[in-house]
Amino acid sequence: MAAYPIVITMGDPAGVGPEVICKALAALPESERAGIAVIGSRPILERADALCETGLRFADEDGNEHAIQLIDIPTDGVEDAPAAKISAAGGNAAYTYIVRAAEMAKAGDAGCIVTAPINKASLNAAGHHYDGHTGLLSHLAGDIKPFMLLSSPTLSTIHVSAHVSMADAIRRCTKDNVLDVIRAGDGHFKRLGIAKPRIAVAGLNPHCGEGGMFGDEDDREVAPAVAAAQAEGIDATGPLSGDTVFARANQGEFDLVVAQYHDQGHATVKLIAFDTAINVTVGLPFDRCSVDHGTAFDIAWTGEVDHTNMLAAISYGRRLATARLELNRHPTNRLTA
Repeated sequence: MAAYPIVITMGDPAGVGPEVICKALAALPESERAGIAVIGSRPILERADALCETGLRFADEDGNEHAIQLIDIPTDGVEDAPAAKISAAGGNAAYTYIVRAAEMAKAGDAGCIVTAPINKASLNAAGHHYDGHTGLLSHLAGDIKPFMLLSSPTLSTIHVSAHVSMADAIRRCTKDNVLDVIRAGDGHFKRLGIAKPRIAVAGLNPHCGEGGMFGDEDDREVAPAVAAAQAEGIDATGPLSGDTVFARANQGEFDLVVAQYHDQGHATVKLIAFDTAINVTVGLPFDRCSVDHGTAFDIAWTGEVDHTNMLAAISYGRRLATARLELNRHPTNRLTA
């Protein structure tokens, strides 16, 4: 059993992360806080606690059993970093918290990493040139290719491409890439207890190309990937038209939709579950999920932020930590994480 089934990284100190963490932890029963540790800055978290009037106490790793367990990591300039603004100090602090969480997860000391939001501009200003959490965690895991999955109570999507241009997204719509994503999604949902996940694969083009009238990628790349997945015993269907497949999944016909590009999946999930959808990184040797919103500098450090999304991320993190524990108990049944 990991020392902490869940570790929460504080994210960029200038953003809403410290506030949503404090509000979410205050909303949890004390029994559910016991397996959680926060990685961040004590002064920043105590400042957020005072602003939000959550009445929390933060202990160090040997502290009071009734306090929130805190792994306090001092970083240069973090206490003086301007609130709600891009800064190298904030970006470096966020980077440092993520690195510690990954180290703990790789060592088996953390069951799942739950991340508060970071700011990509601040991260890069600090000299850490990644596209966000996914790229950084991929590097820390040994440059393993990860997959982005969004999960909500009624609809989940996993993406063939995410933070790339539309032109690049089209180039990445290949049989091999689509098949890799189908396999990753199938393995992930099997770990969560679904014996035979029902996976729909969205088409790239309008109406899946209408037999080549609007592009041939769906016939040339997507359909062969679905056929290959079916030959492996995966319950995959597609390509299905992107203008209807998400509604069908949301109504319960499918467990997961493979989206071909970022906005195809993200816009749909955020439309139906903006407050409760969470982001999951699939395919790494450790588990990570996150709130599905950014640092929200426009409302950061006002005390008015909504913590619903962080509660959803913590809840999903528990599912992943439990699944990871079962995976470690039965390594012969190992599936794609």
